[in-house]
Amino acid sequence: MECVFGLVGNGFAIVAADTSAVHSILVHKNNEDKIMLLDSHKLIAASGEPEECVTVSVQKRDPLTTAAAANFTRESLLCEHPEAGYDKEAGASLYYIDYIATLHKVDKGAFGYGSYFSLSTMDRHFRSDMSVEEAIELVDKCITEIRSRLVIAPPNFVIKIVDKDGARTHAWRQSVQDVTTASV
Repeated sequence: MECVFGLVGNGFAIVAADTSAVHSILVHKNNEDKIMLLDSHKLIAASGEPEECVTVSVQKRDPLTTAAAANFTRESLLCEHPEAGYDKEAGASLYYIDYIATLHKVDKGAFGYGSYFSLSTMDRHFRSDMSVEEAIELVDKCITEIRSRLVIAPPNFVIKIVDKDGARTHAWRQSVQDVTTASV
């Protein structure tokens, strides 16, 4: 029931992901950060079976462009994932990589069951010249739509931004705190 989506605005890219770690009908935790930092200006979000989504190590000695990093990770991962980055020459970019390693540069994209709702919301409200504030408002609309329409909606999301200043966490949208269960 994963929900991972992203978009490119005016000089930045945003990636949002649910924070639920689930297997079958069980929720193991509600605070799993599925968006990883590849380097100071690149983010990758995992979507798929946890055993198939392995952590990728990109060589630090030779900095890769976002396009080169996307090509490298598409051959290294067995799961769907968006990859966002910022390069001095190319600016902000977002790549959509599916489960069979098809790679596309996109302005907006989504994975998982949440994509049914986030893509339609982005189709209606997305503009390529959006400011960070407008893009965050759109991300929040997508999260609201997922929470209200997806029958088994994940309660929590993390939002990360990458721009000329680097990659960073923007916010956590939590409706459920992580709870400790008593042992039986």
